[in-house]
Amino acid sequence: MSDTRSTPLYCPYCGEEELWPSEAGHGGWECHACARVFTVRLHGLLAKAVLR
Repeated sequence: MSDTRSTPLYCPYCGEEELWPSEAGHGGWECHACARVFTVRLHGLLAKAVLR
């Protein structure tokens, strides 16, 4: 796993952009607008492309 963090652009719960890294763990983010703490994690890639 990579040690670099991807920065989320907005909170997945309220949509605000008031995000700060959290000390809760790797990939943790705090939303100062709705007071939620969440993590961003990549599970992997699909084995084949999804065609629409």
